[in-house]
Amino acid sequence: MRTEGTGPDLRHHGDAEVRDGGAALTDLAVNVRADTPPAWLREEIAASLSSLAAYPDGRAARAAVAARHGLPVERVLLTAGAAEAFVLLARALKIRRPVVVHPQFTEPEAALRDAGHTVDRVLLREEDGFRLDPAAVPEEADLVVIGNPTNPTSVLHPAATITRLARPGRVLVVDEAFMDAVPGERESLAGRMDVPGLVVLRSLTKTWGLAGLRIGYVLGPSEIVDELARAQPLWPVSTPALAAAEACVAPRALAEAGHAAHRVAGDRAHLVAGLAAFASRGVRVVEPAQGPFLLIRMPEAAAVRLRLRELGYAVRRGDTFPGLGEDWVRVAVRDRVTVGGFLSALSAALR
Repeated sequence: MRTEGTGPDLRHHGDAEVRDGGAALTDLAVNVRADTPPAWLREEIAASLSSLAAYPDGRAARAAVAARHGLPVERVLLTAGAAEAFVLLARALKIRRPVVVHPQFTEPEAALRDAGHTVDRVLLREEDGFRLDPAAVPEEADLVVIGNPTNPTSVLHPAATITRLARPGRVLVVDEAFMDAVPGERESLAGRMDVPGLVVLRSLTKTWGLAGLRIGYVLGPSEIVDELARAQPLWPVSTPALAAAEACVAPRALAEAGHAAHRVAGDRAHLVAGLAAFASRGVRVVEPAQGPFLLIRMPEAAAVRLRLRELGYAVRRGDTFPGLGEDWVRVAVRDRVTVGGFLSALSAALR
């Protein structure tokens, strides 16, 4: 592992692959679960539209999220997606030396830099399976950000390893945007109150297909939640998004998400097995993968990605993630029919 400063385009995200001319492509670039939101959730959101004349009241949704994680309501902050939480953390907290563990979602570092912070990077290495060594994080860091499971590596770090990063005077931010795609949410730190400075971020946009609605939340010490809340504008989360938050943490939704996580795990295993057929052509998958996506290394990946587009498939380029390069792509896990078509296209693209 090593630390670095500047790097690639931190503002490039998977949706750029399927905008404009890419809209007709089969989308393997965005990590939002396919065929969502489900009909019952659309109905819940639609029912909230009759209340649009009133200002949003987030108390019920906040209480529902708190109950879902067994936390006091004072430890919960609702946000316009997890991305807003990164901006709030960067602007509201008095930090001197932030560290971001990469490769991971690039928005936390972008938000910190936009807020005027100098950001140190800890780069996890391919030869270590992109696994965290807490000793690589500088002791003087007073803000540390890590994803779990990590986007784009799909590595699920043990909770015990991550908590070794915690210490008095440090804010430890764990981005769990994809944790509900892990069966049993094992290794989750949501709901923990015994870890000093722990802040857990959750997104409801991935599993439930609500990227266009923008809804997520922060779990953390009440004093940090209060600081972040003061940095938010008035009424930051819309009434439809609040309705979605309340619905998505209800028992019915949690059961459905649990079933979906097991289904994703099976589809992921099918995709990994299919990619193994290309090992002789230099294709390597980061394993064991635990998220709803895979990080793949292959020769001339940039050219292969463009050929896949010609064949109707969009995958996420990897060179915009610090610590990776042009020979990496990220592929979202999809159903077996979609995967079968992708594997056929990949065979043709690997000239």
